[in-house]
Amino acid sequence: MPTIEAVGIKTFEATEGRRLVLELEDNGVDILHRCGGLSKCTTCRVEVIEGDAGEMTERERTRLAREDSLAPNVRLSCQVLCTSDLKVNVLQRFGDSGLSDPGSRPHEDIDSPEHA
Repeated sequence: MPTIEAVGIKTFEATEGRRLVLELEDNGVDILHRCGGLSKCTTCRVEVIEGDAGEMTERERTRLAREDSLAPNVRLSCQVLCTSDLKVNVLQRFGDSGLSDPGSRPHEDIDSPEHA
């Protein structure tokens, strides 16, 4: 099982192959995911400090390319599968947002029909 460290928040064991955004949320990290894991916004972004977050999906690469001045190690947690140990900085937390909810719950399957 991969170990995920959300800097300054908590460290936990993640389910192998599961979406990082779901693992963070299910382990008590109040991360935003306003588009429901569809890679249409960037509210679930994390800074990968250590570890291998894997290859970017085409959706993630396209969406992040539209942003100015993001560090090269910024990823969308809805598009990262937990396959190895990661140390991440959660960049946008629900508790700091002033919003009424973090967003629709992302689907378990990164390639769900909702992504088509």
